[in-house]
Amino acid sequence: MALGRISAIRFAGAVPNRLIVAPIDLRVADPHIATEIYYGRFPLGGAFLDTEGASPFGMSAPSQGFFTELHGFGWLRHMRAANHDLAAANARSLVDDWITAHGRQLNSDAFKPEILSTRLIAWFSHSPVVLRGADHGFYRRFLKSIALQVRFLRHVAPSVPVGETRFRVRIALAMASLCLPAGPNAIRAAARLLDEEFARQILPDGGHISRNAQVLLNLLTDLLPLRQTYVNVGSRLPPRMTPGIDRIFTGLKFFRHSNGELSLFNGATTVSADTLLSVLRYDDSSGQAFREAPHSRFQRLAAGRTVVIADTGPPPQGAMSRTAFAGCTAFELSSGSSRFIVNAGNPFHPNEMQRSFARMTAAHSTVTLNDTSSLRYSQSGFLGPVVIGGVSRVDIENLDEADGAIGFSAIHDGYAAPFDKLHRRELRLSADGHSLSGRDRILRPGERVIVAGDREEAVARFHVHPTIAIHQHDDGTVLLTAGDGESWMFRCENVRPDIEDDVHFADLAGPRACRQIAVAFAPRDCAEINWSFSRVSGRD
Repeated sequence: MALGRISAIRFAGAVPNRLIVAPIDLRVADPHIATEIYYGRFPLGGAFLDTEGASPFGMSAPSQGFFTELHGFGWLRHMRAANHDLAAANARSLVDDWITAHGRQLNSDAFKPEILSTRLIAWFSHSPVVLRGADHGFYRRFLKSIALQVRFLRHVAPSVPVGETRFRVRIALAMASLCLPAGPNAIRAAARLLDEEFARQILPDGGHISRNAQVLLNLLTDLLPLRQTYVNVGSRLPPRMTPGIDRIFTGLKFFRHSNGELSLFNGATTVSADTLLSVLRYDDSSGQAFREAPHSRFQRLAAGRTVVIADTGPPPQGAMSRTAFAGCTAFELSSGSSRFIVNAGNPFHPNEMQRSFARMTAAHSTVTLNDTSSLRYSQSGFLGPVVIGGVSRVDIENLDEADGAIGFSAIHDGYAAPFDKLHRRELRLSADGHSLSGRDRILRPGERVIVAGDREEAVARFHVHPTIAIHQHDDGTVLLTAGDGESWMFRCENVRPDIEDDVHFADLAGPRACRQIAVAFAPRDCAEINWSFSRVSGRD
């Protein structure tokens, strides 16, 4: 978003005389991090900076992720959790440092909409700790800076591309209309623009247009405090807010595994259980997760203690595809308190090289043809990594059976253009949840069989969660054992599987070594493979 050189004078205006309300913050806080920050040690965005007493805002950030978190001020929640005067004074000093060094640098990265909106939400939410013991001079500087930032964000908001950042921008502006003195018209205008994002971005089945379940969690973390703030100040909620939040909760339940964690599709990464529970305790929606998300294009098979979630849709169109992962027909399997088969997931801390690997089909539990991903990404610096080819159509068939077994068949055209091939995957989960059977077939367009001269090579990968022990028997079967003793056996009827080294990106501590089951086959000799996971021990 290029706006040219912008002067802060353009956004000067009246200074609000007070803050009316401070929204809550649902994110997990740790007072020990407040202590680290007091001593000049900033652990942010997967990086670490020791300022040795200097202001971090006058130093070079060790990574882009660090810069984003530092200038987003989400770490103020740790200062509030410390709940003492020293932490408040430190928070106030750091905010004052930022206002002095960056508060009028509207062309800097600190004023990117994704950072600016996060910072405003943090400043509103944690204003009590920032203003604790503050003199009138700082109070006025703080309000003056907030007012300038709000005016600037309101100016750039219409040009922010549709997606999570745009939604958060509208949340921040709606919050500003409630936290700062504003007339009824201003409050209604902000609410109307927020309502438009609910209509534009939240699908009828509760999914997000990005097809990333973590976006749902991120949005709820800010939407729930905003909803309560509307109630606290006695303002009418935006009409789409309550039904929209209910739909998001429904979508979030769809993407949760048996152990409560979120599935790893399309940019999702690991989320701590505390973070997830801090949001889910506000869920007033009723009922179980749906069998299918027809608008988000995912399947969910659940029986007994077992949950299988599968991606059965094409990527979003246009700019939204910048975050799409090439995981069509990939699935994840969980049972009880453990996740057994997963995708590699997005790196927890931003890393573009790791992310580029995580987007590949090979990083998902599905079939890769000729070591090529089912999506092709632009290499243009202007367009960004948008999808420019690959999966455009996915046909789904329901395979639910009268005996209670549930399943589906999905066929996609991601390999039609480069190799003139289609991939069909069938999954069936038994009624008791003890067995998952699968079939993978490589076909020619029109679902014609492979000819003898075909030279393609295929690999079906099943990424095993890092916490699962893996052992291959002499007969080729593979035993997967969780920490609580629950075990599943993998069998492939017509090809012996291999156990290979692997990497799991979605981990709080960074990329983690693990293993994967790989079944390599040549479609000309073996047009389909039949495999199964069967539970051999564990509680019902």
